[in-house]
Amino acid sequence: MTDLPGPGTPTAPIALPDPAAAGTRLPGPPVELDDGFLARLGDVCAEVTTDASATAEASRDWWPLAMVWATDNRVAARAAAVARPSTDEEVAAVVAACHDAGVPLTTAGGRSGVCGASVPVFGGVVLDTTALSGIRDVDDASLVVDVGAGTFGDLFEEELQGTHGLTVGHWPQSMALATVGGWVACRGAGQYSTRYGKIEDISVGLDVVLADGRRITTGGQPRQSAGPDLTQLFIGSEGTLGVVTGVRLRAHPRPPHEARAAYGFPSFEAGLEAMRRILRRGATPAVLRLYDDVESNRNHGTEGTHDLLVLDEGDPGLVEAGMAVVAEECTDAEDLDVGLVEHWMGKRNDVAALEALISRGYVVDTMEISGPWAALPAIYAAATDAIRGVEGTLVASAHQSHSYADGGCLYFTFAAQVEPDRRDAYYRAAWDAGTRAVLAHGGSLSHHHGVGLNRARFVRKALGSAFDVLAATKAALDPTGILNPGKMGLASPFGDPGWP
Repeated sequence: MTDLPGPGTPTAPIALPDPAAAGTRLPGPPVELDDGFLARLGDVCAEVTTDASATAEASRDWWPLAMVWATDNRVAARAAAVARPSTDEEVAAVVAACHDAGVPLTTAGGRSGVCGASVPVFGGVVLDTTALSGIRDVDDASLVVDVGAGTFGDLFEEELQGTHGLTVGHWPQSMALATVGGWVACRGAGQYSTRYGKIEDISVGLDVVLADGRRITTGGQPRQSAGPDLTQLFIGSEGTLGVVTGVRLRAHPRPPHEARAAYGFPSFEAGLEAMRRILRRGATPAVLRLYDDVESNRNHGTEGTHDLLVLDEGDPGLVEAGMAVVAEECTDAEDLDVGLVEHWMGKRNDVAALEALISRGYVVDTMEISGPWAALPAIYAAATDAIRGVEGTLVASAHQSHSYADGGCLYFTFAAQVEPDRRDAYYRAAWDAGTRAVLAHGGSLSHHHGVGLNRARFVRKALGSAFDVLAATKAALDPTGILNPGKMGLASPFGDPGWP
């Protein structure tokens, strides 16, 4: 991995041999920026660059396929300029300039996404939000915190806990790589989501800049009934409907108590059934993670068991009551060393393995989806079988990483070794096989990684006739189509994005 550039700045997923000379992989011709437009951009935003190295680095995220391309000194696509506004007013001015000139605008924060959502497919401008950083206000009585969209997750929680004694409980694996705005953009989930909810449950209001530069504020009142919840319209829209500049989040007192447990099940389905019963009874442990036997062996060194890790935090009485429910529903399972939870805690934010494997020539990725409890066993079996059936696959495994009363998230991992000229074709085939199996058996397209470029071809099938509502919303809010074009399966005035 490249050296970390320091807190509060994006971290490259894998080193480009020569960023300034990096080529592009996607075929679409980029939109060029003339001197007049660049002059206007410089007038409204204090920090703008067209430096070749800077534009190459700002034009990529952690999409694993693009990491493969990076080993050949290529990025998926390349912006012509990067603007880094430091105020909401500057954001509005940059967006308005792009709107007036018909220039594509791709918003990027920490660029930790793994689906190519922040790749500027048609060039234009990358709007870097990371200067919109810091906690803006804390309402301790109401437990609501207002934070800039460009704030990195680790710095946010450090300040929130250290200064205010609060937490929002959102702990994605990419905690040090992702920004709050990125959480919102891809409808993200933290590893403690069973206790605290996903970002759509935590968010109570947004500041958004629309495609023409207008600024709006959504939400702000508890459970208000004033028409549709416009906050939810922008959560998960991945920069295609507006640019999020500020977020209001639900907070909680820093938890005073924690408890842990670990169990081994004879089958993945038996573990899923125990999890379902735990949630059905109303217990919501922060962490409830079930690994199939392949991943249990790989991660924990256990043989023949499907390992369930449990962790909860909060008020002691509530935690102990929930853990008692867990224990009762796991009486038929083997008690495992609770140190497995500590082992997971020490490695849960480690993302170095991805770069190491790709640098050695492997094709590696993860595919996370959600589904109802009734369908999860069939989804698990069908998707792992489908991916294993793609020529070149070495392993396909899964764990269940987030649980709710109605279902949960299955997180598949696959790896392959194929000839270099077959890497793109294998990657596409594995995603096609796995995704079709999931959708055919009643699962969702994504649980928390979002859509981006990689999953765009599946959105119409996943949404059915409701896709037309999404397209109409896009047309109404962004009639010139400048906001993150080529993503979410939406039509673009700039052409075909070229993937797949």
